[in-house]
Amino acid sequence: MSATNIAVLGAIAGFTILLGLPIGRLRNPAPRLRALLNAGAVGVLLFLLWDVLAHAWEPVDTALGKQDYAPAVSNGLVLAAGIGLGLLGLVYFDRWVARRGVAHPTAPTATPRSDNTGGVASGGDRAEAAGLHGSAGQLALLIAVGVGLHNFAEGLAIGSSAASGEIALAVLLIVGFGLHNATEGFGIVAPLAAAGARPSWGYLTVLGLIGGGPTLLGTLVGQRFTNDTVSVAFLALAAGSILYVVIELLAVGRRMAAKEITTWGLLLGLLTGFLTDAVVTAGGA
Repeated sequence: MSATNIAVLGAIAGFTILLGLPIGRLRNPAPRLRALLNAGAVGVLLFLLWDVLAHAWEPVDTALGKQDYAPAVSNGLVLAAGIGLGLLGLVYFDRWVARRGVAHPTAPTATPRSDNTGGVASGGDRAEAAGLHGSAGQLALLIAVGVGLHNFAEGLAIGSSAASGEIALAVLLIVGFGLHNATEGFGIVAPLAAAGARPSWGYLTVLGLIGGGPTLLGTLVGQRFTNDTVSVAFLALAAGSILYVVIELLAVGRRMAAKEITTWGLLLGLLTGFLTDAVVTAGGA
């Protein structure tokens, strides 16, 4: 199989993330459905966090098993630094954004704005716009970035497998990652659906490009260059950012005061992540 064909299949694996994004177009979902969507996203992201950390730790664990301590220490330090940068970096970035919001408050929206049809925008439209540009929109963007970092590492695995002549393994990885990425799309837009913000198709496409595009980029890089430390670094950054988002989504879920629905949603999201991963394992990947 040519390098071009592998790249095309890698792109398909990444952009199956678009399959889960239309959930974000739900109009005014019921409060219980919002809680379920938010908790389901937490479940998917918790699985993704476990999956990312397991793959990031693998080179360290392998080196320790061989008593090869130099790469174990170096990769371990990269892992710790990446998680810290991904987690704490977002904490301080969020604080910086909040301070800018206080220093430069936006004008109140007491006066109804006109839409592009010459009419007056409804209160619901204003609420949706506020959701897209507020905390829900920021969460969706951060999830997309974290998923993108993870998918770049997946692309590296696809590309390196193809480059080493293991075409069958590369194809299995493409199929498995493609199935799994479809669930990640749901995780990206869940904060928007939970906030009642209805994004445009263009906005969803941008989120899909951020989350799924790195799979193609990683496939291209992996066919020409592969390195455990680079892979660990991207996985660690992804783990840190995903952990931050999980903390934020749990806070949102607590404010919804729907403990039973939240628990069921979290369980379903977590099991969905394991189910899609089982498909990859059963295929021999």
